[in-house]
Amino acid sequence: MDQKRTTNAFIGSAIERVEDFRLLRGRGQFVDDLARENLLHAVILRSSVAHGRIRSIETAAARARPGVHAVITAADIGAVVPAIPLRQDSSPAFTPFEQPVIAHDKVRYVGEPVAVVLAASAATAEDALDAITLAIEPLPAVVTSADAATDDILLFEAAPSNRALTLTGVRGDADAAFADAPYVRRESFRTQRHMALPLEPRGLLAEWDGARGRLTVFGAAKVAFLNRRILAKQMELPESAIRMVENDVGGGFGARGEFYPEDFLIPFAARLTGRPVKWIEDRREHLSATNHARNAECELEIACDADGTIRALRGHAWTDQGAYIRTNGPTAARNLAQVLTGPYRIPHVRIDVSLMMTNKTPAGTYRGPGRYEADFFRERLFDIAAAELGLDRVEFRRRNLLTEAEMPYRLATVEPLAIETETDSGDYGSTLARCLAEIDWSAKAPMQGKLIGGRYYGTGIGCYLEGGASGPKESARLVLESQGKVSVYVGSSSIGQGLETVCAQIAADALEVPMADITHVFHGSTDHVIDGYGSYSSRAVVMGGNAIVAAAAKLRDAIRAAAAERWGCAAKDVEIDAGAVLGADRQSLPLAAFAGTSAEASYASNKRTYSYGAHAAHVAVDPKTGHVELLDYVAVEDAGRIINPLTLHGQVVGAIVQGLGGAFLEHFIYDEDGQLLTGSLADYLLPTASDFPHIRAIALEEKPSPNNPLGAKGAGEGGIIPVGGVIANAVAAALGSLGVEPRELPLSPPRVWELIHQRTAAR
Repeated sequence: MDQKRTTNAFIGSAIERVEDFRLLRGRGQFVDDLARENLLHAVILRSSVAHGRIRSIETAAARARPGVHAVITAADIGAVVPAIPLRQDSSPAFTPFEQPVIAHDKVRYVGEPVAVVLAASAATAEDALDAITLAIEPLPAVVTSADAATDDILLFEAAPSNRALTLTGVRGDADAAFADAPYVRRESFRTQRHMALPLEPRGLLAEWDGARGRLTVFGAAKVAFLNRRILAKQMELPESAIRMVENDVGGGFGARGEFYPEDFLIPFAARLTGRPVKWIEDRREHLSATNHARNAECELEIACDADGTIRALRGHAWTDQGAYIRTNGPTAARNLAQVLTGPYRIPHVRIDVSLMMTNKTPAGTYRGPGRYEADFFRERLFDIAAAELGLDRVEFRRRNLLTEAEMPYRLATVEPLAIETETDSGDYGSTLARCLAEIDWSAKAPMQGKLIGGRYYGTGIGCYLEGGASGPKESARLVLESQGKVSVYVGSSSIGQGLETVCAQIAADALEVPMADITHVFHGSTDHVIDGYGSYSSRAVVMGGNAIVAAAAKLRDAIRAAAAERWGCAAKDVEIDAGAVLGADRQSLPLAAFAGTSAEASYASNKRTYSYGAHAAHVAVDPKTGHVELLDYVAVEDAGRIINPLTLHGQVVGAIVQGLGGAFLEHFIYDEDGQLLTGSLADYLLPTASDFPHIRAIALEEKPSPNNPLGAKGAGEGGIIPVGGVIANAVAAALGSLGVEPRELPLSPPRVWELIHQRTAAR
């Protein structure tokens, strides 16, 4: 056939998000927008004691209140209260530390659910909380990892220790590499507890259809299919009896969508009462109940040759898991153990990471889990080592960065989980060079550490890896609708990252149709595809996008086969172009003639992708107040094949701001009794739009991934991973003449002021 074919190029184009038109006009549908007849509102009584034995719960007075329909405690759930299993990084060692869906014998953190009040309005339910008499015998609280390590007070009597497990990242023989190293340096570092804090708190609406024995849960996000599996087992229902519906979501960042106690309690309440039940988390509740993150400390040691060539890293880290091991609680510790070496050639490594149980809100994932902490530890140690060796810190990094010829490069194996991974592709020196050029590093060098106009100036640099594309697979289904339009259904979830836009771009290119012909992208809900895995670990584009490509190929084949049967020719003689189906003898039909044709496919892979890059910062520090002004920030990342530069840019800049919030401001502080002292937004400080106006993000696509047909790499987390280390290095450079070496985050004005005055007082 001599036909001129249409060539699409939606992939790679900076197309504005298609979902924004709906959302910006107030036409989104978040879970709190849902209303039902006979709706009951749920409010949760949470423990105000960090550690104690429940002696009694008196609910009769609350039940008697006007408008109150029911009060649910552990006694109403049954003889066995279900526990929440792990979703990933599972080990039998974690079983004793799993969280019950409601406290029944002990409470272990402030904010743990103890009872659920169901009433005609949320206000009525809130008022009824005061009528519940809860008697808790206080026990001493375990508040720090160091306290937990003594095992003087055990959080779980069934476990012999507060150390849930120690993961070990191993590559080569670190001890042997240290034996005769010319240079060895050991240092301690710490990152503070903070959280993802999405704009929209969590929420659920559950409906039970008793006649059909079916449960519908609205407000599912991130991993709907996996949460359905957990809920089905807990409620003794077949998975097919539960429908999880993903509504619009106001941000996720790793915290939203995991299985929390409320994910059982609200559906259970709906089945118990036979009425729809809605629960919407308020902000104070969110701060004490949704997963915390980042709380880690580390003793880290480096061995180098005299020229700065790194021989080995070794050390011990402790992650504060809080009161329970939640669904993805071990993930940060696992990542810390595996990616401590980052993008560098470090042949020998051994890092033990102990997961410690304390009387705090349980920990989980937050954008770049474990990687943010690892980069802070490593990049700070690199600057210290380079200075003591008399080497330029950029040159120190440059000579230890992996080269393209070394790809793929095996990272540490995590034991006892036996988790292995390796890099895929990259020229790590290229992003470092571009970053230095963009921030004009050489021009800023004369200001380094200088006191100018009452402020000290400094620059910082850091390199990183971003692991993405977690397997094992993802599913997609494409349906040819009337008028030749196409609907896309994908198992990936939308958590604010622009999924509908990039999926439409991928589908349009794969089908070779105008993007306007991709009329709907349905995602996340369990009734869209046979199975789905959701959105986490920067996987939606790589896994879901390649599933769309596979489904598009099957759909095109199905249309060709149908046309061939109609025309009596071979399927190979049929082409599809520009919305038309073309036969060998110039037959032609519009795509609409084949409406109803559909195809479902999955993409399976356990090979991760690794984006990589470098960040640099220029700061000015006021020694009188400790305030650090960010004068310039540059991020350069190679993300493989980029689907949409515009959405990627938004993700990177947003992630950087989150990282800066963690570097300067955000901090959960507990007292010795396990009480959260920063449990409101009046005390827990967040960055605002005016705080960091000078951020530049540059995305490259020089080295596509060889591990998937699209060549894409996960790129949702790279913006946050190196920020803490880069900022700390910049502050250290600015205050070098004073001998200030930051070893702990956040670098808030009081902490920086204290560091300055500790050094000046010691002189």
